[in-house]
Amino acid sequence: MSTRLLLPGVLLLCTVIAGCGGGGTDETASASASAPASATPATGTPATASAPVNLPVQQSTVPNQQPVTVGATPGLTRNMLMTSVTVCEPGTDHCATIDNVQVDTGSQGLRLLASALPADLALPAQPSATGTVGECAVFGTGYAWGAVRSADVRMAGEVAAALPVHIIADASVPTVPADCGRAGLALMTTSALRGNGILGIGLFAADCGGGCASSALPRWYYTCATDGTCTSTMQPVASQVTNPVSQFAFDNNGVVIELPAVPDMGASSVTGSLTFGIGTQANNSLGGATVLKANSVTGYVTTTVGGKVYTQSFFDSGSNGLFFASPTLNVCGLWYCPTSTQTSAATIKGAGSATNTLSFQVGNAQALFATPNFAFNNLAGTAGNVFDWGLPFFFGRKVFTAIDSRATPAGPGPYYAF
Repeated sequence: MSTRLLLPGVLLLCTVIAGCGGGGTDETASASASAPASATPATGTPATASAPVNLPVQQSTVPNQQPVTVGATPGLTRNMLMTSVTVCEPGTDHCATIDNVQVDTGSQGLRLLASALPADLALPAQPSATGTVGECAVFGTGYAWGAVRSADVRMAGEVAAALPVHIIADASVPTVPADCGRAGLALMTTSALRGNGILGIGLFAADCGGGCASSALPRWYYTCATDGTCTSTMQPVASQVTNPVSQFAFDNNGVVIELPAVPDMGASSVTGSLTFGIGTQANNSLGGATVLKANSVTGYVTTTVGGKVYTQSFFDSGSNGLFFASPTLNVCGLWYCPTSTQTSAATIKGAGSATNTLSFQVGNAQALFATPNFAFNNLAGTAGNVFDWGLPFFFGRKVFTAIDSRATPAGPGPYYAF
């Protein structure tokens, strides 16, 4: 899988489309919770917004902020960050607004269920040599198969024109390729996906990048003939499913997610903001945030906790918990359930010298799930040798995700800042 997918759970479309985004785990899930990929840390001096400006940053006056919420979702999954996205037939005002779309900083690209789109919304299919382009998106908990189509994507006052988007369970490509189908659960319905789609607004522009442009990689892009046969194919970067923010005319260098703090036992719902751009308007200034450069290929940073170093670490709003391996915490199924809330210190190091040391808590998942709440800042689960800073990290913070190579007041992305 390409690291340019970064979804929740690498090889979780949640973090690297094989990452994790909308494939977050849930208290009832039987698949293991995964996390996306990240970079490598060490010690150093924090880089902040006062760092020298490397390139001019275009200023904007376009409305660039829209609400995001955490609350009851179609699948009643905890810690799902949702928003609404408007898609239109390219070059027209024939549009539809799709609710319950998960906001995922661990992946790239807009992915919507075909069933969530009105029947009369005709989004043109991307043609291939034999028919239609299909894509297999692999998440931490399964896969989503569908066609690549073109749409104008509108959010707040921003527009990404004629954007390649992934339409999951599209009737034009009814047969799931065998290698895609082996990737786990089929995330092809609202109940399985836990929403109507995934808005991938991570560190990169294209979901796969140069790897898919030069090679026919398995579980990525396919050319599908009219008889339903689909074969892996190369896909030019410009035609790959693309992070909508990267294609905005303005405020296109990253995003800011700001969520309120929640109590130790959670909150029934919270409302926050998704702001487009970094340093392009008064509402997206870095201020005193510490900037942690991410690996320009994988998107990883490094997290050190209790002497254990996780070189594959990332910040993923599409993962519904903190996911990491702990030799000491009690485990209940896929989740940690210590007898009392545990507090740990972590040092996060970017690809440069900057570091940030912070504390985080792990609560008893069984006790949290026994409440009627949906927003938790201390929900954590097991994972392999990765550290996935999922949605619990975002509560009570303003978290910046800067897109690769785009100019910002703290230099070009990719980086995280908080």
